[in-house]
This record gives sequence, C-alpha cells and structure tokens, in this order.
Amino acid sequence: MIDKHSSTALLTDKYELTMLQASLADGSGERQVAFEVFGRRLPNERRYGVVAGTARVLDAIRSFRFTEEQLASLDFLDDRTLDYLRNYSFSGQVDGYREGELYFPASPILTVRGTFAECVILETVILSILNADSAIASAATRMVTAAGGRPIIEMGSRRTHEEAAVTAARAAYLAGFSATSNLEAAARYNIPASGTAAHAWTLLHTNPDGTTNEAAAFKAQIDTLGTDTTLLVDTYDITEGVNTAIEVAGPELGGVRIDSGDLGVLARQVRQQLDSLGAHNTNIVVSSDLDEFAIAALRAEPVDVYGVGTSVVTGSGAPTAGLVYKMVEVDGVPVAKRSLDKRSHGGVKAAIRTCRRSGTAVEEIAFPLGSEIPDVGNLHYRDLTIPMMRDGEVVDGLPTLEESRDHLVKALVSLPWEGLALSRDEPVLSVRFHGV
Repeated sequence: MIDKHSSTALLTDKYELTMLQASLADGSGERQVAFEVFGRRLPNERRYGVVAGTARVLDAIRSFRFTEEQLASLDFLDDRTLDYLRNYSFSGQVDGYREGELYFPASPILTVRGTFAECVILETVILSILNADSAIASAATRMVTAAGGRPIIEMGSRRTHEEAAVTAARAAYLAGFSATSNLEAAARYNIPASGTAAHAWTLLHTNPDGTTNEAAAFKAQIDTLGTDTTLLVDTYDITEGVNTAIEVAGPELGGVRIDSGDLGVLARQVRQQLDSLGAHNTNIVVSSDLDEFAIAALRAEPVDVYGVGTSVVTGSGAPTAGLVYKMVEVDGVPVAKRSLDKRSHGGVKAAIRTCRRSGTAVEEIAFPLGSEIPDVGNLHYRDLTIPMMRDGEVVDGLPTLEESRDHLVKALVSLPWEGLALSRDEPVLSVRFHGV
C-alpha cells in the first residue's frame, strides 16, 4: 500500500482535478485521448536538448495513488470524483524517447494515451520531472563537451532544494559527469561519490594564538584519507598552500583544489610549482562558479578535474526545459492548438532520426504512431520512439541509467560538428512532420 510519503498524487495542480470532476459529470472523462510532451523551442543558447527523467516519470505514474488522508484534503471535489480518485490507477500506454536521447523543437518526447480522466491529472508531475531533469542534463552535456574528456564532479547540493539536489546529480551523471558530492544521490542511483574537505577544515586548525596552521589541517587529512586525497590550497596563500601540501603529503599527493581567483592563471602557476616539487602526477582540481563557457575557456590550461555546482543544478541559467503537455488526439481524431506562437501538431506520433552512412544525423521525422516508416531514400535511420508502459505496467527491459549514459555519448557523436558549438544559433536539426 502506498502511503502519503511515497504517493505522487498531490504533485499536481488544482485545475487538473477540477477538469477531472467536470469530465466525470458530463461523461467526457471516458473519451480516449492522447497527450504529448514536446518543446516549442530550446532555451538559452541550446542547439539540442537531452531527454532526462523518463525513468523517474514512470515511477511517478506508478506511484500516483491517493491515500484517504490526501482525499480528505480535497474538499472542493464531489463524492463521485473522490471515489474515482480513491480507485485511480493509470491503465494506459506511454511511448517516448529514451533517456539520454537528443531532442529538438517539436520532437514528440513522450506520448500518454488513455482516458481523459486518467491522463489529464498526470500533466504536472510529468512536466515537473522532465522539465527539471532535461534542463540540467542539457546544460551538463554542454559542460562535458567543453571539458574535452576531463572529469567533472557535480557539487551543487547547497544551491538548490534538498530533493532537487539528488535528482540534479542523477541528471548530471546521465549527461557524463563522473561523480557527485551528494551521498543520497550516490546511494539512490549508484553514482560514484567524491569529496574531501572544505575551507572550514583548514580554518578549524587555527592555533590558539590566532596564527594559521595549514600544515596541521593537511596532515590530519592525509593521516585519515591517505595521499590519494585532494587538498584545498587556497584558504590563505595558494603558493604557500601548494608548498605545504607537498611538504606534508610528498610528491605522490593525489590532487590540489583551487576554488577562487583567476583559475587559468593559477592553474598554470600551480602546475609549474607542482612539477618543480616533483609532484608531476598531482592533479589540479578547479571549482568556483564554473559553467560551460568557463570550462571551455580553461581547455588550454593544465586543469585535470572540474567541480561544478550552481550552474548545473540550475540548468546553467535554464531551470526549465520549456516542455509542455498538450492533447493531440481525441477518440482517434487529431486535435491541435492554433494559438499564435503556441501552435501544436495533432495526432499521435512516433519519430525516427535519419543519418548518413558515416553516422552523422541529418533530420528527425515525426509520423503517425503505428504507420509505415517514411521513405528515407539512401539514408539510414534509427527509431527514437520506444514503448514504455503498456496497460499501466512499465515495459520490461528499458535502458538503465548506465545504458542511457552510454547512449547519450553515441548520440552526441552523431551530431554534425557545428552542433556542439556553444555559441547562440538555431537548433542543429529540424523535425519534419510526415502524414500528420
């Protein structure tokens, strides 16, 4: 039995339940419909988006059950609606893009089919997950690309909501980050954890007379964690901090971290200093408000590892992916909005992505779900839409987090080279509608 702490049923907006009540009253709640998740545009300077959070969406749909305590709080609903919610369990179909897939404006990322009553009340929980996770994964992927193969550690827990910190770490790991500082994310999603000490640790070892004692802090850390640890060397003077670190740990010290100042200049200076001290294998870790542009600017510098916080957990200035959940079909009839700047394409869709023999992506084609795949000529293609739920049950064999992470790497390789640029431009691929 689901309790109020594991139920996702109240992660919704009031108007969804008032629509539900009205639909039950006039009988329209039993009409078969389809809702589609898509984005009208990409936020900020994105040239592509990354689908993330799909597995969490499926879990949320399965946990969308109302407890008696929750129902008692819904005093604006009539008895018939409350009885419907008391017995609610999604029994429809979900299809969509797998996690780690790239998407573009109008890509049919997720399709939910069933009765109006059972589909309409899922809108908010689906969008809240996909919008947050996809924004973070999209930003994180750009950072991974900018890093050029160097590891990035996610360390943004203190810059967001405590639960958002956990899911942000998951999305960043999906995008290619190597580790997280958040232990709940590490435990829940089996993500490698990373972290050593903060400036408070060095300050703690201030002598009784008020003089600093950086060496004591470093020695205690080394004695506890070994020489593979990373020492934070910028609490006071960086040059002195590096000298002290090597004096205490020896030339086999795992790493030093710089968390302030002109990181490019400091990284060069510290690398020269470490090499002069014989610490040729000691890594340089940099942090301090890094985003994809700052990381790209450091590509030519002797930086070994990046630590990223605020810019990734907030989606690098894009805390939402701008995805929407719109009805596209009623009783088999395509329906679409005609509002200015908010037009949609009716009909339930699947999608393929065409590519050249070299593997470079050319175009995305959306076509009626279940219909024949459009002719792509001499191009190759791969399916983007996969079944995720059937009759309310999650389909067996969906990709794991690790598999989705690997898939994203391959998807990025398929983009034309200009698609990975960080400059503002149009989406690198377009979506063409065939037969819809």
